[in-house]
Amino acid sequence: MVIRTLLALDGALVRGALSLVLAAEEDIHVVAEVGRGDAVDQAVDARRPDVAVVDLDLIAGGTATAGRCPLLVLADRRHARGLRGLLTPGRTVGILGTEVPPQRVVDGIRRLARREAVVDADLVMAALATDNPLTDRETEVLRLTAEGAPVDEVAGSLRLSSGTVRNHLRRIARKTGARTRVEAVRVARDSGWI
Repeated sequence: MVIRTLLALDGALVRGALSLVLAAEEDIHVVAEVGRGDAVDQAVDARRPDVAVVDLDLIAGGTATAGRCPLLVLADRRHARGLRGLLTPGRTVGILGTEVPPQRVVDGIRRLARREAVVDADLVMAALATDNPLTDRETEVLRLTAEGAPVDEVAGSLRLSSGTVRNHLRRIARKTGARTRVEAVRVARDSGWI
């Protein structure tokens, strides 16, 4: 049996490279390649693939494709929460990280075609996590920062050095994916952490 495969990946270089890898496999045939999310459903309808390998960023806005063919979703750990909408009963969805070797994608396509599970446990845990990633101290630092307190005032209130407060703010920025303190505050408020 030849597995008809659709590639819906952002970036012509990545899409082309994976297409070449798959072309070397006797039992996998790439029937279409798309680089835009709005073209995924149309390509599935037109080409009727057995499996679609999709970039989470392309389908983050939602797609009906998951109901029409199994999806092998490639996701970056930083954006894993976007997987939540795909993890619903009745959908055949496999999940792999974007950093996996090409052979894992090849194996994932074969397994999904047989309706077997394909799961990157770390990504699924990241997608389902709702807990605050900030420590109690980081939460305190961010709460005071959100109230407009400068670093020295936060340090005095929490009996820390200014350098320690700056270190906390750097870790907070990394954990929230923020580039600025204001953005970190917004992310934490939107997530209900402060």
